[in-house]
Amino acid sequence: MKDISPIEWKNFKLKVLDQTLLPHIKKYILCSHFKEVGEAIKDMKLRGAPLIGITAAMAVAMEMKKNKAGNYASLHRDLKTIADYLIKTRPTAVNLRWALERLIKTAEHNKDRRPSSIRDLIIAEVNKIYKEDLENNKAIGKFGAELIREKDRILTHCNAGALATAGYGTAVGVIRAAHEKKKKISVLVDETRPYLQGARLTAWEMSELGIPHVLITDNMAGHFMQKGMVDVVIVGADRIATNGDTANKIGTYSLAVLAREHKIPFYVAAPSSTIDFRIKTGAEIIIEERDEKEVKIIAGKEMAPKKTKALNPAFDVTPAKYISAIITEKGVIRAPYDLNLEKTFLNKETIASL
Repeated sequence: MKDISPIEWKNFKLKVLDQTLLPHIKKYILCSHFKEVGEAIKDMKLRGAPLIGITAAMAVAMEMKKNKAGNYASLHRDLKTIADYLIKTRPTAVNLRWALERLIKTAEHNKDRRPSSIRDLIIAEVNKIYKEDLENNKAIGKFGAELIREKDRILTHCNAGALATAGYGTAVGVIRAAHEKKKKISVLVDETRPYLQGARLTAWEMSELGIPHVLITDNMAGHFMQKGMVDVVIVGADRIATNGDTANKIGTYSLAVLAREHKIPFYVAAPSSTIDFRIKTGAEIIIEERDEKEVKIIAGKEMAPKKTKALNPAFDVTPAKYISAIITEKGVIRAPYDLNLEKTFLNKETIASL
Protein backbone atom coordinates (compact mmCIF):
# COMPACT_ATOMS: atom_id res chain seq x y z
CA MET A 1 0.00 0.00 0.00
CA LYS A 2 1.50 3.33 -1.03
CA ASP A 3 2.13 6.00 1.57
CA ILE A 4 0.51 9.36 0.81
CA SER A 5 1.99 12.25 2.80
CA PRO A 6 0.41 15.71 2.50
CA ILE A 7 3.11 17.27 4.69
CA GLU A 8 6.71 16.73 5.76
CA TRP A 9 7.64 17.99 9.23
CA LYS A 10 11.33 17.97 10.10
CA ASN A 11 13.67 20.28 12.05
CA PHE A 12 10.85 22.81 12.48
CA LYS A 13 10.47 23.20 8.74
CA LEU A 14 7.15 22.36 7.15
CA LYS A 15 6.90 21.10 3.59
CA VAL A 16 3.37 21.20 2.21
CA LEU A 17 2.22 19.20 -0.80
CA ASP A 18 0.64 21.79 -3.11
CA GLN A 19 -2.75 20.18 -3.67
CA THR A 20 -3.77 22.77 -6.24
CA LEU A 21 -1.27 21.17 -8.65
CA LEU A 22 -2.47 17.57 -8.23
CA PRO A 23 -2.90 15.16 -9.89
CA HIS A 24 -0.45 16.25 -12.60
CA ILE A 25 2.35 17.76 -10.52
CA LYS A 26 3.59 16.57 -7.14
CA LYS A 27 5.40 19.54 -5.59
CA TYR A 28 6.15 20.44 -1.98
CA ILE A 29 6.27 24.05 -0.76
CA LEU A 30 8.60 25.00 2.08
CA CYS A 31 7.00 27.03 4.89
CA SER A 32 9.29 28.49 7.53
CA HIS A 33 7.01 31.23 8.94
CA PHE A 34 3.49 31.06 10.36
CA LYS A 35 2.18 33.53 7.77
CA GLU A 36 3.43 31.28 4.95
CA VAL A 37 1.44 28.43 6.50
CA GLY A 38 -1.57 30.75 6.76
CA GLU A 39 -1.33 31.67 3.08
CA ALA A 40 -1.08 27.98 2.11
CA ILE A 41 -4.26 27.28 4.11
CA LYS A 42 -6.11 30.31 2.71
CA ASP A 43 -5.14 29.46 -0.89
CA MET A 44 -6.12 25.78 -0.41
CA LYS A 45 -2.65 24.53 -1.21
CA LEU A 46 -3.42 22.38 1.80
CA ARG A 47 -6.98 21.66 2.90
CA GLY A 48 -9.11 19.25 4.86
CA ALA A 49 -10.26 20.06 8.40
CA PRO A 50 -7.88 17.75 10.31
CA LEU A 51 -4.85 18.73 8.20
CA ILE A 52 -5.59 22.44 8.59
CA GLY A 53 -5.55 22.01 12.37
CA ILE A 54 -2.32 20.02 12.29
CA THR A 55 -0.44 22.43 10.07
CA ALA A 56 -1.63 25.46 12.05
CA ALA A 57 -0.25 23.76 15.16
CA MET A 58 3.04 23.17 13.36
CA ALA A 59 3.13 26.86 12.43
CA VAL A 60 2.95 27.65 16.13
CA ALA A 61 5.72 25.14 16.88
CA MET A 62 8.10 26.71 14.35
CA GLU A 63 7.46 30.13 15.88
CA MET A 64 7.93 28.84 19.44
CA LYS A 65 11.30 27.43 18.42
CA LYS A 66 12.39 30.96 17.43
CA ASN A 67 10.56 32.77 20.22
CA LYS A 68 12.66 34.87 22.63
CA ALA A 69 9.97 36.00 25.08
CA GLY A 70 11.48 36.37 28.55
CA ASN A 71 8.27 36.05 30.55
CA TYR A 72 4.89 34.34 30.41
CA ALA A 73 2.92 37.48 29.52
CA SER A 74 5.05 38.16 26.44
CA LEU A 75 4.98 34.52 25.39
CA HIS A 76 1.20 34.32 25.76
CA ARG A 77 0.78 37.53 23.76
CA ASP A 78 2.97 36.15 20.94
CA LEU A 79 1.04 32.89 20.96
CA LYS A 80 -2.31 34.69 20.73
CA THR A 81 -1.09 36.87 17.86
CA ILE A 82 -0.14 33.79 15.83
CA ALA A 83 -3.37 31.99 16.67
CA ASP A 84 -5.58 34.97 15.84
CA TYR A 85 -3.96 35.27 12.41
CA LEU A 86 -4.31 31.57 11.60
CA ILE A 87 -7.90 31.23 12.83
CA LYS A 88 -9.04 33.79 10.26
CA THR A 89 -7.74 31.77 7.28
CA ARG A 90 -10.68 29.31 7.15
CA PRO A 91 -13.76 30.02 9.31
CA THR A 92 -15.79 26.82 8.92
CA ALA A 93 -13.42 23.96 9.83
CA VAL A 94 -13.41 23.73 13.63
CA ASN A 95 -10.21 21.64 13.86
CA LEU A 96 -8.22 24.81 13.19
CA ARG A 97 -9.52 26.59 16.28
CA TRP A 98 -9.46 23.35 18.30
CA ALA A 99 -5.74 22.78 17.69
CA LEU A 100 -4.74 26.39 18.40
CA GLU A 101 -6.85 26.60 21.56
CA ARG A 102 -5.28 23.36 22.75
CA LEU A 103 -1.82 24.95 22.47
CA ILE A 104 -2.94 28.14 24.21
CA LYS A 105 -4.37 26.07 27.08
CA THR A 106 -1.06 24.21 27.32
CA ALA A 107 0.65 27.54 27.92
CA GLU A 108 -2.00 28.76 30.35
CA HIS A 109 -1.91 25.57 32.43
CA ASN A 110 1.86 25.93 32.78
CA LYS A 111 2.17 29.70 33.21
CA ASP A 112 4.28 29.34 36.37
CA ARG A 113 7.06 27.55 34.47
CA ARG A 114 9.98 29.19 32.71
CA PRO A 115 9.18 30.46 29.18
CA SER A 116 11.65 27.98 27.68
CA SER A 117 9.84 25.13 29.43
CA ILE A 118 6.44 26.38 28.21
CA ARG A 119 7.76 26.53 24.65
CA ASP A 120 9.01 22.94 24.92
CA LEU A 121 5.62 21.79 26.23
CA ILE A 122 3.82 23.52 23.33
CA ILE A 123 6.13 21.87 20.79
CA ALA A 124 5.56 18.48 22.44
CA GLU A 125 1.79 19.05 22.25
CA VAL A 126 2.06 19.81 18.52
CA ASN A 127 3.81 16.51 17.90
CA LYS A 128 1.12 14.80 19.97
CA ILE A 129 -1.65 16.37 17.84
CA TYR A 130 0.03 15.07 14.69
CA LYS A 131 0.44 11.54 16.07
CA GLU A 132 -3.07 11.44 17.50
CA ASP A 133 -4.66 12.34 14.17
CA LEU A 134 -2.98 9.45 12.39
CA GLU A 135 -4.00 7.03 15.15
CA ASN A 136 -7.56 8.38 15.21
CA ASN A 137 -7.90 8.06 11.44
CA LYS A 138 -6.85 4.43 11.54
CA ALA A 139 -9.36 3.79 14.34
CA ILE A 140 -12.09 5.48 12.26
CA GLY A 141 -11.11 3.24 9.36
CA LYS A 142 -11.30 0.14 11.52
CA PHE A 143 -14.77 0.95 12.92
CA GLY A 144 -16.09 2.19 9.60
CA ALA A 145 -14.88 -0.83 7.64
CA GLU A 146 -17.27 -2.97 9.71
CA LEU A 147 -20.16 -1.06 8.11
CA ILE A 148 -18.96 -1.88 4.60
CA ARG A 149 -20.24 -5.09 3.07
CA GLU A 150 -18.67 -7.27 0.43
CA LYS A 151 -19.14 -5.78 -3.06
CA ASP A 152 -20.51 -2.48 -1.73
CA ARG A 153 -20.52 0.40 -4.18
CA ILE A 154 -19.55 3.46 -2.18
CA LEU A 155 -20.24 7.05 -3.14
CA THR A 156 -17.99 9.72 -1.63
CA HIS A 157 -17.83 13.49 -2.01
CA CYS A 158 -14.87 15.89 -1.95
CA ASN A 159 -11.64 14.55 -0.41
CA ALA A 160 -11.48 13.17 3.12
CA GLY A 161 -8.42 11.03 2.59
CA ALA A 162 -4.73 11.10 3.43
CA LEU A 163 -4.49 14.50 1.73
CA ALA A 164 -6.95 15.98 4.23
CA THR A 165 -5.38 14.49 7.36
CA ALA A 166 -2.07 13.42 8.88
CA GLY A 167 -1.83 10.75 6.22
CA TYR A 168 -4.56 8.05 6.31
CA GLY A 169 -7.98 9.63 5.92
CA THR A 170 -11.44 9.74 7.49
CA ALA A 171 -14.09 8.89 4.87
CA VAL A 172 -11.41 7.59 2.51
CA GLY A 173 -9.80 5.96 5.54
CA VAL A 174 -12.94 3.84 5.94
CA ILE A 175 -12.80 2.89 2.26
CA ARG A 176 -9.08 2.22 2.55
CA ALA A 177 -9.53 0.01 5.62
CA ALA A 178 -12.25 -2.02 3.87
CA HIS A 179 -9.94 -2.44 0.87
CA GLU A 180 -7.09 -3.55 3.15
CA LYS A 181 -9.46 -6.20 4.55
CA LYS A 182 -9.71 -7.53 0.98
CA LYS A 183 -13.37 -6.59 0.62
CA LYS A 184 -14.27 -6.35 -3.04
CA ILE A 185 -15.55 -2.78 -3.04
CA SER A 186 -15.78 -0.06 -5.67
CA VAL A 187 -16.06 3.70 -5.32
CA LEU A 188 -18.03 6.37 -7.17
CA VAL A 189 -16.07 9.60 -6.81
CA ASP A 190 -18.03 12.84 -7.08
CA GLU A 191 -15.95 15.41 -8.97
CA THR A 192 -16.89 18.03 -6.32
CA ARG A 193 -17.32 21.36 -8.04
CA PRO A 194 -16.13 24.04 -8.01
CA TYR A 195 -12.66 23.08 -6.74
CA LEU A 196 -12.76 19.52 -8.09
CA GLN A 197 -11.28 17.91 -4.97
CA GLY A 198 -12.94 14.63 -5.89
CA ALA A 199 -11.64 14.56 -9.45
CA ARG A 200 -8.17 15.88 -8.65
CA LEU A 201 -7.52 14.45 -5.19
CA THR A 202 -9.78 11.54 -4.22
CA ALA A 203 -9.48 9.90 -7.64
CA TRP A 204 -5.71 10.34 -7.38
CA GLU A 205 -5.68 8.69 -3.94
CA MET A 206 -7.85 5.84 -5.20
CA SER A 207 -5.41 5.34 -8.08
CA GLU A 208 -2.39 5.40 -5.76
CA LEU A 209 -4.03 2.89 -3.40
CA GLY A 210 -5.25 0.59 -6.16
CA ILE A 211 -8.92 0.89 -5.17
CA PRO A 212 -11.42 0.36 -8.04
CA HIS A 213 -13.23 3.62 -8.72
CA VAL A 214 -15.03 5.69 -11.34
CA LEU A 215 -15.41 9.44 -11.53
CA ILE A 216 -18.85 11.04 -11.91
CA THR A 217 -20.01 14.64 -12.09
CA ASP A 218 -21.87 15.90 -9.04
CA ASN A 219 -25.22 16.04 -10.83
CA MET A 220 -25.04 12.33 -11.73
CA ALA A 221 -25.31 11.05 -8.14
CA GLY A 222 -29.11 10.92 -8.04
CA HIS A 223 -29.21 9.04 -11.34
CA PHE A 224 -26.93 6.29 -10.06
CA MET A 225 -28.86 6.01 -6.80
CA GLN A 226 -32.09 5.67 -8.77
CA LYS A 227 -30.50 2.91 -10.87
CA GLY A 228 -29.53 0.98 -7.71
CA MET A 229 -25.81 1.50 -8.30
CA VAL A 230 -24.98 3.04 -4.89
CA ASP A 231 -25.04 0.97 -1.70
CA VAL A 232 -23.60 3.43 0.80
CA VAL A 233 -22.50 7.07 1.00
CA ILE A 234 -19.52 8.09 3.15
CA VAL A 235 -18.32 11.68 3.58
CA GLY A 236 -16.02 13.59 5.90
CA ALA A 237 -16.85 16.68 7.95
CA ASP A 238 -15.52 20.14 8.69
CA ARG A 239 -17.67 20.84 11.74
CA ILE A 240 -20.25 18.80 13.63
CA ALA A 241 -22.70 20.50 15.98
CA THR A 242 -23.76 18.99 19.31
CA ASN A 243 -27.00 17.72 17.76
CA GLY A 244 -25.17 15.99 14.89
CA ASP A 245 -25.82 18.60 12.18
CA THR A 246 -22.74 18.44 9.96
CA ALA A 247 -20.98 20.98 7.76
CA ASN A 248 -19.07 19.47 4.87
CA LYS A 249 -18.13 20.43 1.32
CA ILE A 250 -20.90 22.06 -0.67
CA GLY A 251 -23.10 19.40 -2.26
CA THR A 252 -23.07 17.06 0.73
CA TYR A 253 -26.58 18.07 1.83
CA SER A 254 -27.99 17.18 -1.61
CA LEU A 255 -26.44 13.71 -1.38
CA ALA A 256 -27.88 13.15 2.08
CA VAL A 257 -31.41 14.00 0.92
CA LEU A 258 -31.01 11.74 -2.12
CA ALA A 259 -29.66 8.93 0.02
CA ARG A 260 -32.67 9.15 2.37
CA GLU A 261 -35.08 9.08 -0.58
CA HIS A 262 -33.40 5.93 -1.93
CA LYS A 263 -32.96 4.27 1.51
CA ILE A 264 -29.16 4.30 1.25
CA PRO A 265 -27.07 4.56 4.45
CA PHE A 266 -25.38 7.96 4.74
CA TYR A 267 -22.32 7.99 7.02
CA VAL A 268 -20.12 10.83 8.26
CA ALA A 269 -16.54 9.91 9.22
CA ALA A 270 -14.67 12.38 11.43
CA PRO A 271 -12.42 12.58 14.49
CA SER A 272 -13.71 14.05 17.74
CA SER A 273 -11.72 17.24 17.06
CA THR A 274 -14.34 18.04 14.39
CA ILE A 275 -17.18 18.09 16.93
CA ASP A 276 -17.94 21.59 18.20
CA PHE A 277 -19.76 21.21 21.51
CA ARG A 278 -20.04 24.99 21.85
CA ILE A 279 -22.77 25.10 19.21
CA LYS A 280 -26.08 23.31 19.52
CA THR A 281 -27.14 23.11 15.86
CA GLY A 282 -25.83 23.57 12.36
CA ALA A 283 -27.57 26.95 12.13
CA GLU A 284 -24.69 28.36 14.18
CA ILE A 285 -21.99 27.20 11.76
CA ILE A 286 -20.31 29.97 9.78
CA ILE A 287 -20.21 29.06 6.08
CA GLU A 288 -17.11 30.27 4.25
CA GLU A 289 -17.83 32.23 1.08
CA ARG A 290 -14.99 31.96 -1.44
CA ASP A 291 -14.06 33.94 -4.56
CA GLU A 292 -16.57 33.69 -7.43
CA LYS A 293 -13.64 33.06 -9.80
CA GLU A 294 -13.47 29.49 -8.53
CA VAL A 295 -16.94 28.94 -10.01
CA LYS A 296 -16.46 30.89 -13.22
CA ILE A 297 -12.95 29.78 -14.18
CA ILE A 298 -11.90 26.19 -14.88
CA ALA A 299 -8.28 25.35 -15.74
CA GLY A 300 -7.59 29.02 -16.40
CA LYS A 301 -10.50 29.46 -18.82
CA GLU A 302 -13.53 31.62 -18.02
CA MET A 303 -16.69 29.55 -18.48
CA ALA A 304 -19.35 32.27 -18.01
CA PRO A 305 -19.98 35.79 -19.34
CA LYS A 306 -17.82 38.39 -17.60
CA LYS A 307 -20.85 40.30 -16.32
CA THR A 308 -22.39 37.19 -14.77
CA LYS A 309 -21.95 36.99 -11.00
CA ALA A 310 -21.45 33.72 -9.15
CA LEU A 311 -22.07 32.53 -5.60
CA ASN A 312 -19.50 30.27 -3.98
CA PRO A 313 -20.32 28.91 -0.51
CA ALA A 314 -17.59 26.37 0.29
CA PHE A 315 -19.76 24.24 2.58
CA ASP A 316 -23.35 23.31 3.36
CA VAL A 317 -24.96 21.83 6.46
CA THR A 318 -26.59 18.40 6.50
CA PRO A 319 -29.26 18.07 9.24
CA ALA A 320 -28.63 15.21 11.64
CA LYS A 321 -31.89 13.47 10.65
CA TYR A 322 -30.29 12.51 7.32
CA ILE A 323 -27.17 10.99 8.89
CA SER A 324 -27.30 7.23 9.55
CA ALA A 325 -24.26 7.31 11.84
CA ILE A 326 -21.11 9.28 12.66
CA ILE A 327 -17.94 7.17 12.57
CA THR A 328 -15.36 8.36 15.11
CA GLU A 329 -12.13 7.09 16.67
CA LYS A 330 -14.20 5.81 19.61
CA GLY A 331 -16.71 3.91 17.53
CA VAL A 332 -19.88 4.35 15.52
CA ILE A 333 -22.22 6.95 17.05
CA ARG A 334 -25.92 6.87 16.23
CA ALA A 335 -28.88 9.12 17.06
CA PRO A 336 -29.82 10.75 19.33
CA TYR A 337 -26.53 12.52 18.62
CA ASP A 338 -26.89 15.23 21.25
CA LEU A 339 -26.90 12.55 23.94
CA ASN A 340 -24.52 10.02 22.43
CA LEU A 341 -21.81 12.42 21.26
CA GLU A 342 -21.75 14.07 24.67
CA LYS A 343 -21.74 10.73 26.50
CA THR A 344 -18.87 9.45 24.34
CA PHE A 345 -16.57 12.47 24.33
CA LEU A 346 -17.34 14.79 27.26
CA ASN A 347 -16.77 14.51 30.97
CA LYS A 348 -18.56 16.54 33.64
CA GLU A 349 -15.77 19.11 33.93
CA THR A 350 -15.75 19.75 30.18
CA ILE A 351 -19.53 20.09 30.04
CA ALA A 352 -19.47 22.62 32.88
CA SER A 353 -16.89 24.75 31.04
CA LEU A 354 -18.90 25.02 27.81
